[in-house]
Amino acid sequence: MQIYFDNSNLNSNSGPNSFARKLFTQLAKMGHDCTVQPIKGTDVQLSFINIRYHIAPTVLRLDGIWFNTTQDWKVANQPIKESYKKSNAVILQSEFNKELTEKYFGTHNNRYVINNGSDLNLMNKIKPLEHDIFKDFDNVWCCASSWRPHKRLKENINYFLTHSDKNDCLIIAGNNPDYQIKNSRIFYVGNLDQITLFSLYKRSKYFIHLAFLDHCPNVVVDARAAGCKIICSSSGGTKEVAGIDAIVVKDIDWNFEPLKLYEPPELDLNSFISNDYYTNIDIENVAFRYESAMLSVING
Repeated sequence: MQIYFDNSNLNSNSGPNSFARKLFTQLAKMGHDCTVQPIKGTDVQLSFINIRYHIAPTVLRLDGIWFNTTQDWKVANQPIKESYKKSNAVILQSEFNKELTEKYFGTHNNRYVINNGSDLNLMNKIKPLEHDIFKDFDNVWCCASSWRPHKRLKENINYFLTHSDKNDCLIIAGNNPDYQIKNSRIFYVGNLDQITLFSLYKRSKYFIHLAFLDHCPNVVVDARAAGCKIICSSSGGTKEVAGIDAIVVKDIDWNFEPLKLYEPPELDLNSFISNDYYTNIDIENVAFRYESAMLSVING
C-alpha cells in the first residue's frame, strides 16, 4: 500500500507524533510505501486527530477528545467530530477512548481499538543510563511528561515519598514541572531526547504515571517496554497498557460528563490493586492491526 500520513509531524516528540514516527517506520519495514506528502493516487491515508488533506480513503486515528469545561470544548471538538463522520474507519487507542468518543460523537460503523506500541527491538539495544547520581542509590524511580495539572506531578512525588525505600531516588523528566520540592532523593532533569529517556527507563525499576483521565500515554508504553513496573491511576485508559503486574491507584469513577480536567480529585495513595489488563505493546503487532484496518478501507 501507499500510505499517506496526514496531519503528523515525524520530527516532533509529542505523544501522537512520536507514535506516528514508530508506526511509519514499522509499516515501511513491512514493505509499505509511507509518505508525509499528499500524493495523487495514494491507496489510503492515515489521518491523526483531524483530516487535514483529504486525498484518499481515510482511517482516522484519534488521540482523544475535549471535555475540559475551562476551555471551549464544544468548539474544539467540532473539527474532530467532522473528521470522525467523514472517515471510512476510526482507530481508538483504548476501550476508554472508545466509550468517551461514542458518548460525544456517536458510534462509527467501522471502528477499531488499537493501543499504542513501542519498538521492542530498539528498546532491547539501549543500555541503562549511567550517571554518578545513581551510585548513591539502590533503586531508581522515574516519571516523564509535558507537565500540566492533570498529569499529577505532586501525587507522583508523594507516592514515591510514601512507598519508596530510603535509598531509592526519583528522576523527573519533562518540561514545565508544576510542583517543585527540595529533596536529596528527587532530581529534576528537564526535557530529554528520546534515546536518553529510553535509557533512563532501562535504568529504572518503577515508572509513576498517576495522571487523571489520560488516554493511552506513550511514556507508559515505552517505560513498560523498557522493563519498568508501572504505577498508574485507575481513571482513563492508562491501565489498559500498563501491564498485568502494574500497580493501579484507585481514582474516581467518571461518568464521561464534562469537567475541570486541570482540577483533578485527590488520590488515596494507599488504595491500590494489581492490574488485570494485558495488551501487546510490540509495535510490530500494533502495525499489523493498523494494516488490517487500512486494508478494510481499501477493500471496501
